[in-house]
Amino acid sequence: MTESIRFILNGELREVSGLPPSMTLLQYLRERAHLTGTKEGCAEGDCGACTVAIGRLNNGKVDYQSINACIAFLPTLDGREVVTVEHLKSKTGQLNPVQDAMVKCHGSQCGFCTPGFVMALSTLMHNCKDAKDDDIQDAIAGNLCRCTGYRPILDAARLANKSKDRELPSDVNALEKIQRKKMFAYEAGGAKFFAPVTGEELVEVYAQYPNATMLAGGTDVGLWVTKFHMDLPVIIYTGNVEGLRSIRETAEGLEIGAAVSYTDAFEALAAYDGSMLDMFKRFASVHIRNAGTVGGNIANGSPIGDGPPPLIALNAKLVLRSKAGARTLNLEDFFLAYKKQDRKQGEIVEKIIVPKKPAGVQFRVYKISKRFDQDISAVCGAFAADIQNGKVVEARIAFGGMAGTPKRATHAENALKGQPWNEATLQKAVAALDKDYAPMTDMRASAKYRADVARNLLKRFFIETTEPDVETQVYRYAE
Repeated sequence: MTESIRFILNGELREVSGLPPSMTLLQYLRERAHLTGTKEGCAEGDCGACTVAIGRLNNGKVDYQSINACIAFLPTLDGREVVTVEHLKSKTGQLNPVQDAMVKCHGSQCGFCTPGFVMALSTLMHNCKDAKDDDIQDAIAGNLCRCTGYRPILDAARLANKSKDRELPSDVNALEKIQRKKMFAYEAGGAKFFAPVTGEELVEVYAQYPNATMLAGGTDVGLWVTKFHMDLPVIIYTGNVEGLRSIRETAEGLEIGAAVSYTDAFEALAAYDGSMLDMFKRFASVHIRNAGTVGGNIANGSPIGDGPPPLIALNAKLVLRSKAGARTLNLEDFFLAYKKQDRKQGEIVEKIIVPKKPAGVQFRVYKISKRFDQDISAVCGAFAADIQNGKVVEARIAFGGMAGTPKRATHAENALKGQPWNEATLQKAVAALDKDYAPMTDMRASAKYRADVARNLLKRFFIETTEPDVETQVYRYAE
């Protein structure tokens, strides 16, 4: 059954077999391809030392995104292009603009993190022809430097941004030749990897291997291997199923495929409602958002995932599919208990449906964490209230980090429904939150802190929707 893993590495076709399906791209680069410019720092997608650019064929051109090679399983690169720091210099040996600027601006001391910064910024320069400071800061938010300091790195990025020569090398014809028309099946050492290309292939192979590990972006599953050293006998990868990678705008709202990355999903949701933009900037890092998927974040069932609370507040629905057919349920009903979801054997998360927002609905989502960038929420709160003529017709409030699952605040919602949107109603809803949640204390926050934050976020929502001239903003850096 097995086929070779085929991908383009720095302009050359690689055909790989006999390696474990759970081998990471970083391990392959360093140990097999002997491309040691890409570094291993954390092995969990936090430090960015392993950043590479991945090219994917899209309508006759190559789209590049930065990812963390340390948590990307090698077979997921089948049909892709991989660009590492070694491939950036020209054929005449000249450094690319980012590399040259890092030298001129003294952007490297020990140099360990430098290749990751260079790859992150080179990918940004390829995709953004006039990068602003916010774009630059976002691009390297997932890259940590412990000795140089960020000022010279930012100076280097600004200098490189002036260059016109900013394209990453690509080969469309080479990529076209290695695209799969049907499911890719790979086996090594008794472990199996399947990458279906259609929804029918996906549910069929999942019915055959119901205990398989479902893999999307690998931003969580990757750590099962790198940190917990788990064996994954059978892996089914959803990232090649075109139907799961699409976003459709319909008369009813948005349909987001389960394998849509958070980069693509948040762009669509930000257009749907501008309040999602603040969440987008603080959700993980660019490298993680490029890989992580909406469906994976939901199917994971984490009580602190930042994706579900705003989707629940927006009354999103979830479509599950198996060989037996499809069923639809409210997103909040999918979460039964801690790490337990309403998903039957053989069912996959197919898509998320976000209905159109009625004209009178006010919506906000807030993330509270210790750091601005790339930090897990202590509390994530999302609020949607249909306010007509000063009265709350309907309210939907959802929090992450307050319970064993993402959970609606039904007591607070009932305190608001049908009431005037004023201070007295607000105080009743704030008090009702104590009936909705009994938060826990952990390393991120105490139970008391979480309860206080939840109350204050509801107050913030009230202020922002009743006093439009008052602007509340979280800043990345002190001004």
